[in-house]
This record gives sequence, structure tokens and C-alpha cells, in this order.
Amino acid sequence: MKRPLTLGFSPCPNDTFIFDALIHRRIPLGDLFFTERLEDVETLNTLATRATLDLTKISYHALGHLRDRYALLRSGGALGRGCGPLLVARPGTRLESLKGKPIAIPGRLTTANLLLQLYGEGFEQVHPMPFHQIMEAVGSGRFEAGVIIHESRFTYRQHGLTQLLDLGQWWEEETAMPIPLGGILARRDLGEQVIAGIDDALKRSVQFAFAHPKICRPYIKAHSQELDDSVIDSHIALYVNDFSLELGPEGEKAVATLFQRAEARGIIPPCDLPLFGY
Repeated sequence: MKRPLTLGFSPCPNDTFIFDALIHRRIPLGDLFFTERLEDVETLNTLATRATLDLTKISYHALGHLRDRYALLRSGGALGRGCGPLLVARPGTRLESLKGKPIAIPGRLTTANLLLQLYGEGFEQVHPMPFHQIMEAVGSGRFEAGVIIHESRFTYRQHGLTQLLDLGQWWEEETAMPIPLGGILARRDLGEQVIAGIDDALKRSVQFAFAHPKICRPYIKAHSQELDDSVIDSHIALYVNDFSLELGPEGEKAVATLFQRAEARGIIPPCDLPLFGY
């Protein structure tokens, strides 16, 4: 490429772990160069709706609306088991009482919100806010409940909250498939050759991080909301796995199932383009 490619991802440990080697050129990249932009997940989703970035981390919910402009990469994403969003509330709150009540979510286009809507009807009164503010907002009584993601999964009890529903567990029991949370997208107009080269580089970046976890730790801690090493380690272990190296047939089937269900409910538009760009 003759110009640096703009690359957006979140400051969360799983993303900085994955992209460290790519951004800091710890692996051979040839003529590929990247300029990173770190934003929260919903900001990245919004930027993608404007096709602002060449490459970006994305919620699968958002990708459902963007398949005409962006193609999914096979590496770098967050998909797995036991890692889904949690619906939390103050003690004594009942799940059935939340229908029609305000629920804080980390963004309208997040997969967290999509899973909540797929779980059942009556949870449409959602209020987007930065994910790290949700626990305080629920604990203070501003909202009846909230859907939390990322490292909040490990710290919500410290805010006096209790879990009402594990949306990831529900998805796994419903489909027997891993949970598609977020993927990496490339603009389709980059062309097949460039997209394939980026995907290969991203896979090698993940492999480097697995092989040399201490090297990327300063970059991770410079951006993480939670600086405790045990929380960072738990976060990475939960969201970075073999699916991050390569989506594979099982991962592809899980994404296709998510989109089929969302299309059937009229949440995302249908699309005939291939999911991948090469």
C-alpha cells in the first residue's frame, strides 16, 4: 500500500493484545503500514457506518448493517464460549419486571444489544452509554438494569450488582454454537489481494502475542480501564482464543446463524454479498 491503512480497535486488553505486534511492526509486514485509532466499541460501530476507517473492530450486530461496504476478516475477532454479555441489576430485581423498563446498554449496534433483543421481546427501552459507565449507572438507580461487556464481567459484584441473565450462556444453549461478539472488517474497495495480505498479517500478530505475552503488556496496560494484572489476564483468556487466529467452519456457522436470526426478526437487512473479501 502507498498510504498507511487506518485501523480502529478498542482499548480493551483483548484488542491491544491482538494488535500490538501489527501496530509496532514486531512481525514482517512488507509494504503494509497502519495508523491506529482506539475508541470504545460503539464509537467504532458509528465510524464504520460512515466508512471512515479502512479496517476496524466491529460488533457483529453492526456488521449486519454494513455488509455492502465491509468484508469480514478471518482473524483477530472475539468469538468463543462462556464470554457473552451479562444482564445485571441491583439485588432483588426480577428479570420479568424489566420489560418496558429502561436498560443501559453499551451501544445500539453492539452484539450485546442484539442478543438482548433476540432473547425476547419487551426489552426495547434501551439507553446506550460507554460500557465502563453502566455499572455505576445501574448501581446508583439511574437504570433498572444494564448489559455489561469486557472486563466489567469480572468486577460487577464490586458495584453491589447481581447477574440476572448470561446472554452468552442463553445463546450457547439455544444454538449449541460459540458466541460471535466482534470481528475485524476491511473495506471491500481495498481489493482481494490487499485484504488477504492484511488477514495473514493479523493472524501472525495474534500468534506473536500468544508466543510473547510479556512484550505486549506495556501497550495493554497503557490503555486498559482495569490495570490489575489478574483482571487483564482473565480478560485476554476469555476473549482471545483459537477463533481469534482463524474463524474456521464452526465460527463461520455461528456468525451465519446470528445473521439469519437477526434478519428473521427484521433487526438487520438481508445481504447477498459474500461475508469475506477474498
